[in-house]
Amino acid sequence: MNAISESETTPAKKPDSRQERRAAQRTANEERARKMHAAWMEATLDCLPGLETEAPMEEPPSLNVGCSGWYYREWKGKFYPESMPSGRWFDHYAEQFQTVELNAPFYSWPTVDTVKTWLRQAGPRRLIYTVKVCELITHAKRFRDTGELVRDFGYIATLLGEHMGCFLFQMPPGYDFTLDRLKRILSQLNPARRNVVEFRHPSWWNEKVYDAFRETGTIFCSCSTPNLPDELVNTAGEVYLRFHGATKWYLYNYSTAELEAWRDRVIRSGARRVWAYFNNTMDGSAVDNAREFRDLCLAGS
Repeated sequence: MNAISESETTPAKKPDSRQERRAAQRTANEERARKMHAAWMEATLDCLPGLETEAPMEEPPSLNVGCSGWYYREWKGKFYPESMPSGRWFDHYAEQFQTVELNAPFYSWPTVDTVKTWLRQAGPRRLIYTVKVCELITHAKRFRDTGELVRDFGYIATLLGEHMGCFLFQMPPGYDFTLDRLKRILSQLNPARRNVVEFRHPSWWNEKVYDAFRETGTIFCSCSTPNLPDELVNTAGEVYLRFHGATKWYLYNYSTAELEAWRDRVIRSGARRVWAYFNNTMDGSAVDNAREFRDLCLAGS
């Protein structure tokens, strides 16, 4: 579930409702984006390593399986021991998985300090973060003249270095396919980054989209959901899967047979690298399903 999970601060006065909290986040995102832009420009002027001209870093593992977020109170007593303080939850998660998909940046544009917190959390581990791109780009502006915002958000990859996995751009459900929209999205992505685009409208599952993604090296996000095509698409030699729930969003427990079917699709795709994140987080099934899918993929490799 797209929970607001890894937030970096606690407001002095808690908003009265989730709607007010979300409105406050949307308002703050513009200012946060400006601060990220200033940080990126300062790094450029200082000629720091790690911009578009950075040297290639060590490639991520060929199999990356984890959960969409890690901070869920519903997991206490199921994944996190009852006696474990929440301050130790990330370490416990990182002992089980080598990657996590961060959903919180979608709601709240991260600050540089937030990214540094992710680095401290990772510590000496080779933990890989996939970062869901802020809704300011994908939902508020819908990729209209967002090239600078996309570039500035990409500074997160520079800061994370070898801990960076993918940038996940999730589009709104009502955003249907047009050639203009396809060109608008792909023209603003930096091919030096590992870009994944997730669509929530079935019209995007077509060969024109696949061909354009292949030409630009963009990864098409394959989904398991109640209302989108149930197929695996390989456009970049790397496949990206999001398991939201086959019949119910965020609340679903995948059977072994279902996970085996997806494992077989991965094998048939010939992909050199797999990214798979379980977003069926409401009852903790994501953890068990992620472990099982990882084991199935390892056994089938």
